Amino acid sequence: MDHELRFLETFKKHVPLPAAEYCWNLWKELPFNFYITRTRQSKLGDFRYRRDQKIQTITINHDLNPYQFLITYVHEVAHYRAFEKFGLSIKPHGLEWKATFRDLMSPLLIDQVFPKDILIPLKRHITNPKASSGADLFLSKSIKRYDENKAFDISLLADLTPGALFELQGRAFKKEMTRRTRVLCQEVNTGRKFLISAHAEVKKIEKD
Repeated sequence: MDHELRFLETFKKHVPLPAAEYCWNLWKELPFNFYITRTRQSKLGDFRYRRDQKIQTITINHDLNPYQFLITYVHEVAHYRAFEKFGLSIKPHGLEWKATFRDLMSPLLIDQVFPKDILIPLKRHITNPKASSGADLFLSKSIKRYDENKAFDISLLADLTPGALFELQGRAFKKEMTRRTRVLCQEVNTGRKFLISAHAEVKKIEKD
């Protein structure tokens, strides 16, 4: 029982309080190993079905704000449940996962859990969820407003005007053309062109 209660306390620390018991119950109904990990730039959470493991594993980055943590957690639990129900031949983000994710998120789509500026784009997102909430630019921007300890000089690439200079991972770029969810950018030093996610967090370089 102590182990189970520790899980509940963990959820109370990381998700909006009205959603903590729901998250706990998802774990209790179909248990899995659950780890909160270091920051990973390439992903917010992770689930991979391992045939050689009796108990499956879900991981979530430790530094997500409560709303992002909750959405990511349910996203990964939906993977687990979809594979358990429909088998391993389904696509990771196919129709079966989408339906499972919608069903699991549905009880949470209330203003006691999410503020309205997240709830509105989240409800739209959930009608046909993408592989990542970050791929939905409007939802991603709404969620990021609630990040703590965010540097004041950090912007979303989508918010910069064409021609603006910015720094990403220590390299300088110039923003060019937006193509749906990605932005064509030119690296200043090499002249090479790259497509960068529109919701990438970048540091704007002020021109002299």
